Amino acid sequence: HERKDRHIEIAHRMLEEGQAYKCYCTPAELDEMRAKAKEEGLPTFYDRRWRDKDPSEAPPGVDPVIRIKAPLTGQTTIHDEVQGDVTINHEQLDDFIILRSDGSPTYMLAVVVDDHDMGVTHVMRGDDHLNNAFRQKLIFDAMNWNVPVFAHLPMILGQDGSKLSKRHGAVSLEVFRQLGYL
Repeated sequence: HERKDRHIEIAHRMLEEGQAYKCYCTPAELDEMRAKAKEEGLPTFYDRRWRDKDPSEAPPGVDPVIRIKAPLTGQTTIHDEVQGDVTINHEQLDDFIILRSDGSPTYMLAVVVDDHDMGVTHVMRGDDHLNNAFRQKLIFDAMNWNVPVFAHLPMILGQDGSKLSKRHGAVSLEVFRQLGYL
């Protein structure tokens, strides 16, 4: 939250440079969109209805969100130090929100801006976050920033098969050493 102004600055720069746009959908419209897509067996992505509309068409009283303009066609490949090359089709990416209607930045925007500003060169995390790398790469690319090296590690699971977390069965590295793990 301390860096909120910096995050907002970047969202507005992306907007000015045509890498993002304002979306004026109401919560009811978004619910209707999701329900229709679900009924048709399609992904419940936002349908991009504001992507090419002029903001002068905005309904009164709706505070917009700012969404990134994800590529519509093609593919992106990310080289991951653990997983190898991972490729997705751009149809799998949505125009996700980077700035909420109340002006607060989303995690996806904040983490990229902070990683760039702090000179982060390597991102190592659980492989359950691999899908975030593609979204984050969109922001790095939009800003012409260097993309960090990614390494997505397999999850450590508990005896019940669910992932270990701070709230569920987490143990220290020392415990793993005592159990004989290298």
